[in-house]
Amino acid sequence: MSQPLHFHSIHYTAPDTGPRLIVLGAVHGNETCGSAGIRRIQAELEQGQLLLQRGSLTLVPVVNTLAYQRGQRGADRNLNRNLAPVVAPQDFEDHVANWLCPLLASHEVLLDLHSFQSPGQAFVFIGPRDNQNSLEAFAHAAQEEALAARLGVGRLVDGWLSTYALGVQRRLAQFGHSENRQLQLNTDARYGMGTTEFMRANGGWALTLECGQHQDPAAPAVAYQAIRNTLAHLGMVAGPAPAAQAAIETLSLYEVVDKLHDDDCFSRAFASFDPVGKGELIGRRHDGSPVLALDDGCIVFPNPAAQTGQEWFYLARPSQRLG
Repeated sequence: MSQPLHFHSIHYTAPDTGPRLIVLGAVHGNETCGSAGIRRIQAELEQGQLLLQRGSLTLVPVVNTLAYQRGQRGADRNLNRNLAPVVAPQDFEDHVANWLCPLLASHEVLLDLHSFQSPGQAFVFIGPRDNQNSLEAFAHAAQEEALAARLGVGRLVDGWLSTYALGVQRRLAQFGHSENRQLQLNTDARYGMGTTEFMRANGGWALTLECGQHQDPAAPAVAYQAIRNTLAHLGMVAGPAPAAQAAIETLSLYEVVDKLHDDDCFSRAFASFDPVGKGELIGRRHDGSPVLALDDGCIVFPNPAAQTGQEWFYLARPSQRLG
């Protein structure tokens, strides 16, 4: 196991009561735009350019410190999967979870700032509609939708955990139970549980903002503006509340496709949200068999460098989430 580093958060409390907001950066160590946006907010608070008037704000510029230090997605595994406190930590991310989960549970609202590998525009992930289902019971959909429409991005995606549940069932059927640590994680029923899912499971609500491609020079500004808009929308700082985005594309994930062999390959170079038609060739398995789109829609997070047994790409189709 990797040597643990210290964990660090910055907390501000206003004179008047209000929402308890936490903002995370670098849950994945190579996604640094959120860290930059958070540090810009921190500087404005420290210099008095931004005043917190209601509630409390916790900033975590770097969540996964070891992965950040190494400039890679994870230290030992993906922190944003199987996120829960661990009695007997086996890897560095388990130590992070034991610090992070109680911190998340002490807040009401989470804004988690990420970026992605393939080219594409910024978008926001939200949770499910209000429901009483066993997978992800929820009662704060209206709050998530209202904030998502005010972050400054024009695309909204839902369906994360339900899609992951299908992927886990498929992995179990294919691999069964294994002694391999990564396969054990991939086939765990909690595999889709990340920061936002943990917040919802503990009574809060949360958004994941994908600020753009990892090296996009505009991504830190997207992260910064989203934090400012969140603070204003929640009434935590002075100034007008941001208006809802005039037009937002809404999509739902419906499929996750794993890479099953190192030689699985895409039919062409894809970017997130490239349109694909039903039956369109997306890639080929190592034995030459085709991988086809199941429905009209788009591809999300295509990852040519995915490891065998890991997510290769996702499929989404239009939804009426805000309509």
